[in-house]
Order: sequence, then C-alpha cells, then structure tokens
Amino acid sequence: MVDLTQRQIDILKSIIQEYSETGNPVGSDILEKKYKLGVSPATIRNEMVELTKKSYLKKTYFSSGRVPSAQGFRFYIKNIMKEKEMSTTDEVTYKNSIWDERNKIHRLLSQAVKILSQKTSLLSLVATNEGEQFYSGAANLLKNHEFFNLDVFRNLFERLDETIFWERILTRFDRLEEEVLYLLGEEDFSDPIFEECGSVFCEFEGAKIKGIIGVVGPKRMYYDLIVPQIKYFSALIEQIVKEQGL
Repeated sequence: MVDLTQRQIDILKSIIQEYSETGNPVGSDILEKKYKLGVSPATIRNEMVELTKKSYLKKTYFSSGRVPSAQGFRFYIKNIMKEKEMSTTDEVTYKNSIWDERNKIHRLLSQAVKILSQKTSLLSLVATNEGEQFYSGAANLLKNHEFFNLDVFRNLFERLDETIFWERILTRFDRLEEEVLYLLGEEDFSDPIFEECGSVFCEFEGAKIKGIIGVVGPKRMYYDLIVPQIKYFSALIEQIVKEQGL
C-alpha cells in the first residue's frame, strides 16, 4: 500500500531527479525554484521531513539537504519511473556487436560486458553458474564522485573477485518474481561502505548455462535508461545460448 500523498510523490520524484543529476544533497529552495511544485519552500521542507520519517529520504551529515534512501529509490523504480524505449538503432547495434561471437560463449560474454559498459558508462558484469565472471568499464566509475573514495573503489574490486557473492546473486533469481534485480546500498551489498552504490541485473538461461548480466555504479544511476538496455541484452544473450544449445 502506498503511504505517500501525491504531493510527497512529486517531491520525491523531483529530489531523485536532482540528486541523479548532481549527486548532491537536495534542499527545498532548489526544488521550489527548479521544479515548479506549486508550494512554498516551507511546505516542501515540511514534506521532506515527513518523507525522512517514512525512510524515503535521509539526512546527510554535512548538509541541510536530503538524499534518497534505498527505500526511496525502490519506490521510485516501482511506482514512478517510466522506462525509456530503446531505439531500433540501439537494438541493432547491440545485436551486431556480439553476433559474430555467438559460437564461442567466453568471447560472447566478454564482448557483451564490453559493449554494455560502453553504452551505459558504468562498470558491467556477467557471472554464470559455471563460476565464470567477466567485467568491463572500471574506469567509468571514476566519472562519479562516489568512487573518488579509494576505500570504496578498492572494496568494490575485492567484491568483484568474490565469486561466491555473485553466485548468491544469481540464485536470488530462483525466488525473484520480477524480471530485474536491484542491489541498492548497504543492505543489498552486505557492507556499509557500499551505501552509495547500486546495481541492476537481469538473468539469461540456456540448456546448460545460466547467468546474470548487469551494471554496477552509483545508486543514483539513470535507471529509466539503463534497465531497458540490460533487459534487451539479457534477452539477446538468452536467445543466442538457446540457439547454440549452450
């Protein structure tokens, strides 16, 4: 049951949009000036307090503004976000980029993560039930201030090398009703240092091989643009592995 008023939904949507663009805590003044919410800064502040009490926003230590919590992002993804349709050109580009590698699964998956990282400007990752793992685009993370912290960057790469962690992520699809798995912050990554990190994964499955493909980046990534790309790419890989009897 949605426990937010329409005004609170509008404010949460605006905060997520602003935070996604800047990565900075969002205050009531910028919301009033930029997003034309039709209410005063004082009213916006009061509603932000309520959203914080309901755990959709959280207060940072160094600012009077707020940032969306994992719960806030999940609400946005499930109830507000509208996925952007991929263009036919993008679909053809994705297909052509891996089609020549369809007969060799290792090369197929390696090329897939390379192309996905280029298209999303994030780190992309594939993990399979055979213990294989491929990732690409580590340098993309340094475009986001969340990864300027060397402890975060180092710990992320340690996590990337933890094959068992990604195998557990793969098994979560066995009991997942949705098509897409979101990892948002400390709780999903099982480590507080990853509070500002996010991931999106979809599954592919053939006769023998089963795997996940997705991206890792800041929690404030543009999910409306990224999710359709991962959905399409995972479906394309699944089609290929099934056709190849893999």
